[in-house]
Amino acid sequence: MEIKFIDVRFLKAIFLKLEEIVGKIEKFDALNYFAINFLNCHLTNYLTKLHMSPGVLLSFIIGYFLVLILISYLTSRKASDNDTFFVANRNSKWYLVAFGMIGTALSGVTFISVPGKVGAPSGDQFAYFQFILGNAAGFIIIATVLLPLYYRLKLTSIYSYIEGALGTWSYKTAAAIFLLSRTIGSSFRLYLVVIVLQKFIFDSYGVPFWVTVLICLVLIWSYTFKGGLKTIIITDSLQTFFLVTSVFLSIYFICRSMDMTIFQAAESIKNSSYSKIFFLNDFLGSKLHLTKQFLGGLFITIGMTGLDQDLMQKNLSLKNIKEAQKNMFSFIGVFVIINIFFLSVGALLYMYAAKNGITVAKTDYLYPTIALKYLGVFPAIVFMLGLTAATFATTDSALTALTTSFCVDFLGFRKKADINSKAAITTRHGVHIGFSLLMLLTIVLFNAVNNDAVVGAIFKVASYTYGPLLGLYAFGLFVGKRQVYDKLTPFICLISPAVCYFLSTESKTILGGYVFDNELIIVNGLITFIGLWIFSSKKSAKKLATAS
Repeated sequence: MEIKFIDVRFLKAIFLKLEEIVGKIEKFDALNYFAINFLNCHLTNYLTKLHMSPGVLLSFIIGYFLVLILISYLTSRKASDNDTFFVANRNSKWYLVAFGMIGTALSGVTFISVPGKVGAPSGDQFAYFQFILGNAAGFIIIATVLLPLYYRLKLTSIYSYIEGALGTWSYKTAAAIFLLSRTIGSSFRLYLVVIVLQKFIFDSYGVPFWVTVLICLVLIWSYTFKGGLKTIIITDSLQTFFLVTSVFLSIYFICRSMDMTIFQAAESIKNSSYSKIFFLNDFLGSKLHLTKQFLGGLFITIGMTGLDQDLMQKNLSLKNIKEAQKNMFSFIGVFVIINIFFLSVGALLYMYAAKNGITVAKTDYLYPTIALKYLGVFPAIVFMLGLTAATFATTDSALTALTTSFCVDFLGFRKKADINSKAAITTRHGVHIGFSLLMLLTIVLFNAVNNDAVVGAIFKVASYTYGPLLGLYAFGLFVGKRQVYDKLTPFICLISPAVCYFLSTESKTILGGYVFDNELIIVNGLITFIGLWIFSSKKSAKKLATAS
C-alpha cells in the first residue's frame, strides 16, 4: 500500500500567501520593489558566480559568532547569577522559547541526514514523516502530563522528582544517565559537523582537527558562560531563524538551478519516486513500518525530550504552566511543518543529482556536496549558516543543561541557602568549563577511532540509556504504593540497555524475523519497569502518608 506526498495545495497555500505579502510591498513603494528585484536578480547572480573559497565561508561564520557574543553581552550584563543561568529567572517569553526549541530539536545531524535519507538505498523516501507524527503525539503527552508535574514541584532539575518518588540512588542514577547520554550525544552531533567545517574550511589553513573542535567549543562557551539559559533562549531564536531561512532558500536555489518554480517543484516531488509517506507492508521485517515509526517517535520524544533536562529546562523558565503549554503546542505545529520542508529538500536534492550526474559515497554527503560545490557561493553560505545554526543551537543548550544538572543533582545547589553566592557562581563556571573540556576529549576520541561503525555504536548505546529513564518515571508516576530497593536501581538501569542492544542485533533470529527500530525504547523502558517492580515492596502506611 502506498500513500503519496502531502497534497501540493498545502505548499501552494504557503507560497501564495508570501506572494500576497510581496504584492502589498510592491504597491506600497515602487522604489523598494526596484531595490528588491535588483538585489534578487543582480546581486544574487553575482554571488552565485563567485568562486567559493574557505575564506568567504570563514568570514561569515566569524560574523555569525560575533552577533551571538553581542547578544550574550546584552542579555547578561545586568544579571549573570545562577538563577539567570539555570532558569532565566523564570521570566522567559513563551513565543521565543517555542521558536528557539526548533533549533535545539533539529541538530546538525538532522540538517544533513534527513534530506539524505529520502533517497537512501533502503527506500526510506518520506518514511521519516511517520516518525515526526509520533513526535507530535509525544509532545502532546509532555505538555499535558510531564510539564504540569514539573511546575507543581517547581523543579530546576527535572531529575529531582525521582528522589522523592524512588530514592536517592534512583535520583542520582537518572541524573547520571542524562549526563552520560547528553555528553556523548551532543559530542557526536558536533563531531559530524566539525568534520564538514574541517574539510571545507580549516584544512585549507592547515589547522589540526582538535584545534577546530577547541575553537568551536570556546566560541560556544564565550556566549553562554555568563547568561546561560537567558542568553540561549535569545541566541537559539536567532539560530532557528537562520536554520529555517536556510531550508527555504535551499529549496529556492535548487528550484532555480533546475529552472522550476516552487509550484512545479512541489508537483514534481509529489509525482517522484521519493514521496511515499506511509509504509504498511511487512510489519515483522521492515524498520519503516508505520507502527514502528509512530510508536518509536512517540516514546523517543517522551524519553529524549520530556525526560531530558536540556529541552525541558527552557520550558521551566516560563512564568507558569499555561505559558509552558502554550509554548509546547505552538512548537508542535512549527516542528511538523519544518520537517516537511526538510524532506522536500531531500527529494529536490536527489532530483538535482540525477539531472546533473552527481553521485556521493554516503547519503549524508549529498546535501553538503551539492550546496558547497555546485550551487555557488551564496547558496554555500546559506547552507553553512543553517548547518552551523542547527549544530550550535543544540550544543550550547546541551552545555548549559549539563552544567545545571551537575550543579543541582550532584553538588546540591538547590539545597543551598544562597545559590547566587560568589562561591556558587565560581563553582558553576568551573563545571561549565569542565563539560566543555569533556566534550573536546570525547570528540577528539571519536576522530582518533576513525571508524564509523565503532563511533555509531557508541552513539547508539548512549541513546539506549533513555529507556531506563522511561521506566524510572513510569514507576514513580504509576506505582506510588511500592518502594524500590533503591541501591539496586543503577544495576537495573545497566541491564536494560544491555538486553536491548542484544535484541537489536539478534531479534530477527530469535523473534521470528522481527526487526526492531526506534520502538525498541518501549522494550527498554518496560524491562526497567519490570526490574524495579521485582525489586520493590509495598510501602508502609507511614510512608504512604508522607508521600501523599
